[in-house]
Amino acid sequence: MEFKFKQFTIQQDRCAMKIGTDGVLLGAWVSLENKPDSILDIGAGTGILSLQLAQRSFAEIIEAIEIDEDAFEQCVDNFEASPWGDRLFCYHASSQEFAEEIETEYDLIIANPPFYSDNYKSENETRNQARFTDSLPFRDLAIMAFQFLSKNGIFALILPRKEEESFISIASEVGLFPKRICRVRGTKTSEIKRSLLEFSFQKTDTILEELTIEISRHNYTKEYQDLVKEFYLKM
Repeated sequence: MEFKFKQFTIQQDRCAMKIGTDGVLLGAWVSLENKPDSILDIGAGTGILSLQLAQRSFAEIIEAIEIDEDAFEQCVDNFEASPWGDRLFCYHASSQEFAEEIETEYDLIIANPPFYSDNYKSENETRNQARFTDSLPFRDLAIMAFQFLSKNGIFALILPRKEEESFISIASEVGLFPKRICRVRGTKTSEIKRSLLEFSFQKTDTILEELTIEISRHNYTKEYQDLVKEFYLKM
């Protein structure tokens, strides 16, 4: 079960959460204007975000953390099979274990975190871990970003639109402030479902953006195509 991109291929048969629009969107959207030398991907899954950033940047260090053993092993395989294997490294650890052992600062921290804080759960424990906030509560994620982000660094993530205000409030409590927000809708008439967010230690006026993915089924907007065309084969 593989997913081919223009410059790399993802194997995902051992990962609970498969390649989806959310991850690819975040990896394509996040700004690299501060030319990060070091990047941290929290909850790497297949490794998609790290691989996108390896393709987009000249960062010397791109490190990822993944708690699930199967996903970790597959992430390592995906890294090693890519053209950037010498710049990519994955730790098999929880965010808490990582925080206790590592003292590096990162210029960019990125996460496609578990989002379903609702009570519904499936019977698949691995999928639950990848999807639900129990395994990485938003507050822990914000504290971790605060702990590891370099002074002028960027912390970026994607969330459901309904979680946006809550996360901004949590982040501001630890000293991280929204720098840029892009709200994403499927079509022009559908409601906004996702928010892409960038945070920094500096309080600035937040840049607000909107993105619509499709005009109609599989008929993509120019804005969306321009964003992801470096990755998807058929764009």
